Amino acid sequence: MRTPTDLTDPVYSNDDAARRHLEALRWPNGVTCPLCGGVDKVKALRGKSMGPGWYWCGDCSGKFTVRVGSVFERSHIPLHKWLMGFRLMASSKKGMSAHQLHRTLGITYKSAWFMAHRIREAMADSDPTPMGGGNEPVEVDEAYIGSSGYQLKNDKGWQLKRGFGDKSRVITLVERGGRARSIKVDDMTAQTVRAVVLANVKQDSRLMTDESALYRSVGKEMDSHETVHHKRKEYVRGDASTNTVEGYFSIFKRGMKGVYQHCTDKHLQRYLYEFDFRYSNRAALGIDDGERTALAIKGAEGKRLTYRQHDGRAAN
Repeated sequence: MRTPTDLTDPVYSNDDAARRHLEALRWPNGVTCPLCGGVDKVKALRGKSMGPGWYWCGDCSGKFTVRVGSVFERSHIPLHKWLMGFRLMASSKKGMSAHQLHRTLGITYKSAWFMAHRIREAMADSDPTPMGGGNEPVEVDEAYIGSSGYQLKNDKGWQLKRGFGDKSRVITLVERGGRARSIKVDDMTAQTVRAVVLANVKQDSRLMTDESALYRSVGKEMDSHETVHHKRKEYVRGDASTNTVEGYFSIFKRGMKGVYQHCTDKHLQRYLYEFDFRYSNRAALGIDDGERTALAIKGAEGKRLTYRQHDGRAAN
């Protein structure tokens, strides 16, 4: 299938071209009914009243378009603007604010904010497999997101938070030369860290962490556990380091501080989906902007996110 190479491609300016492109991405082997999964009795509907892109399924007698059963469903935003939104968010290393989407796409700020969250939902890994294995290194580190340039929103409005107790907690796992996966947790204890690591990392992996006591227990259950002691100014020992995961956090924090600026705790996991997706499908792995965009669009299938599910503004 053809992959758009730049922003001048018709799929980003013409709705019919965008629809055909989306259909080719979603149904490469022929149109499939998103209502019942039927294939053999699907027919294209003709007629000016319906408009292009409507189908009828003889198995369930349902009508549908390529929007149905995806993050595009019930959206009145033209498809070519949706695809442009996907392209902008997939290719912007530190993110794309809703205000910038609003100005670039010519849609309301509220629509741009809602679109951005739907795109983040499409970027979420629907079937995450354990990382590492085969004695490969997996780096793990934790971060506390709150003050130091961030604000979190509570029932009383926007407030600066101080101290780890008031911050959102994130655990990130990174394969060297591979994927990143970040999980927002309610507390940062050895028990919580153990549960996250064992659920996301194969036990025949080399666990790489700093000197934190949080990792001592789970480290004993892995193939090996190697640490570097940052308090002693030790950052690399042989091939043991946490430099890769710290590089991930550097990009994430610059994006949250410089682009998004304000983030509610309840929506933080979706921003983590976004940064994980771009990192796991980066240029260093041979994935260009067009291919990354196509992967994000494919992730839109089977996901629905209503305004009620994430009411309240999360970020700029």
